[in-house]
Amino acid sequence: MSAMDTAMAKAAVLTEALPYIRDFHGSVVLVKLGGSVMETEANLDSLMDDIAFMRVVGMKVVIVHGGGKAISKALKESGHEPKFVDGLRVTDEVTMEVVRRTLNNVVNPDLVSRLQKRGANARPIHGNWVFAARKIETPDRGYVGEVVSADTRAVCEMLDAGIIPVVTPLGTGVKDSHLYNINADFAAAALAKALKVRKFALVSDVPGILKDPTDPSTLFSTLHLKDLSTLKKEGVISGGMLPKVESCADAIKSGVKKVHLVDGRMAHSLLLEIFTREGVGTEITE
Repeated sequence: MSAMDTAMAKAAVLTEALPYIRDFHGSVVLVKLGGSVMETEANLDSLMDDIAFMRVVGMKVVIVHGGGKAISKALKESGHEPKFVDGLRVTDEVTMEVVRRTLNNVVNPDLVSRLQKRGANARPIHGNWVFAARKIETPDRGYVGEVVSADTRAVCEMLDAGIIPVVTPLGTGVKDSHLYNINADFAAAALAKALKVRKFALVSDVPGILKDPTDPSTLFSTLHLKDLSTLKKEGVISGGMLPKVESCADAIKSGVKKVHLVDGRMAHSLLLEIFTREGVGTEITE
């Protein structure tokens, strides 16, 4: 391809994106970043570029991030073996401190720094300032909670000031004021509901929802809420995809219009999903 062909292709992409840029200007969009996609520099750089671009063209972007792999690594380095029940981390006092330290002092500042280097004004928000949590009693996983409510005041103040809030999935117990570990998918969904976001994108290390997990060509590009229960019964949605889909369904039932499952391993997948007609992941609507 010649230099002119390349330039024309870029111009075509910008032209296609223009209606979407105009439509989403000023809209609140929540992006949930999975810990798995943050482990690879190339993936993370691409996602940070996408989010910085979204902010530059006028979208109000909020990030909620996980950090599972970084937490497991930190636990092992401190001599503690990570434990999980039904996909959620068992969190005793020692584990809770490692979770807090890793999310607040390692993962979150790194994301904020990367965005700032791209000219995006980003600031950290520790989730326990936002999320009120209730202990999940059955099964007992220790200090693992579910969101009872989300206080959006600090987030909204940042958005109105042109700042990207970067939020950790931690909560403060409503009964005991203890710190709680919250599944990042559920924390993101709770904040998406409270903010009444225009779009909610979950970025992970899978292409979206696949009819056959071994065949990327079986990707569902669009699904409706009623389809999700059928796919769960058929076993198409299972394992690590379950909490993501449950958080999607919860958000849509509460008024979020569209939720996107996006493959963070694909370069600029966020931009492709939001600013092109075809998209690249799975879009879920009511």
